[in-house]
Amino acid sequence: MSRRIPDAGHPTAAAATTTYAVSGMSCGHCRTAVTEAVGALDDVTSVDVDVPGGQVTVTTGGAPDDTAIAAAIDDAGYTLTGRA
Repeated sequence: MSRRIPDAGHPTAAAATTTYAVSGMSCGHCRTAVTEAVGALDDVTSVDVDVPGGQVTVTTGGAPDDTAIAAAIDDAGYTLTGRA
């Protein structure tokens, strides 16, 4: 039986959870569109969309790429207005 031991020269990045304020969301379609767009990004492990609160919480495998997340939200038809 073999067991993989993490390589000390390549530490694993810690997961990060970041909440963003997003404008323009109003319904279940909005939730689906943002979840799919942001969830398709590399290193994103989960997306939680709070439509009434206008917030999107993104968990990534390391430091979040705010520019890529903003672009994905913009491509979905909404506007990231900053971190919440």
